[in-house]
Amino acid sequence: MTTDDPAPLQMSKKEKDGPSSEGEEEFSVEKVLDRRIRNGKVEYFLKWKGYSDDDNTWEPEENLDCPDLINAFEDARKKKEAEGKIEKTKEIKKKKPSMSPLDLKGAKKKAPDDKKAQGFDKGLEPEKIIGATDSSGELMFLMKWQGTDEADLVPSRQANVRCPQIVIQFYEERLTWHTPNTVDEQNTED
Repeated sequence: MTTDDPAPLQMSKKEKDGPSSEGEEEFSVEKVLDRRIRNGKVEYFLKWKGYSDDDNTWEPEENLDCPDLINAFEDARKKKEAEGKIEKTKEIKKKKPSMSPLDLKGAKKKAPDDKKAQGFDKGLEPEKIIGATDSSGELMFLMKWQGTDEADLVPSRQANVRCPQIVIQFYEERLTWHTPNTVDEQNTED
């Protein structure tokens, strides 16, 4: 071992393999390869000096005495995660098509809310219509969806095609009959 090497983990064979009738054997960590959390405890996947990759083991953090190797591994992992996030951002920017002013002529303007699926695009089954409005210049139904408390405005023309029975039920619940008062009806009441 050179003075450049980080402090190795000294782990006795007893700690690694359990009790042994033979003398205590010391193991040194060559490198920390990975990290995981098991049962709420941090464990590191270790490469042991003088052993093949087949002998790599997961060890709980509390059993380890190689803070320099752990810190180096954690620093590299954080740097890699940060680079990964930067790469993902670059990929997203590359995938997003840029539109020229000519392309924008035929493109629909989208409101910020249009990014999230609405109405029948969610793939949910309609439960009932709980209201209606024509404030946008088009008749829209406020549709409640089965299995959720969410409701969305959907164009009536879509609802008429996709769930006609629910539309009929909505109108029937609000239907009121008015009969004219005729002379005959007044005479029979007297």
